[in-house]
Amino acid sequence: MLLLQEPVITWIKVEKPTFDLVGVVLGSFKLAGAMLVVALLLGILGGVLFVLRRRRVTSASPADALSLHLDIHP
Repeated sequence: MLLLQEPVITWIKVEKPTFDLVGVVLGSFKLAGAMLVVALLLGILGGVLFVLRRRRVTSASPADALSLHLDIHP
């Protein structure tokens, strides 16, 4: 009995796909802005760590910090 029935076809209306250029441009600006903020924060953190490490090394001997190191031979 099932073999004699015709198959049922259901049609669903699907809208035509469109390319959202504004969304792509805004998304890329957001991504570039986020990367800029991350790079800025990493640069600031790296700079602060570099300065603090440099101060700790030179703070052990204040006389060496003022020296031009002209007496060093290769």
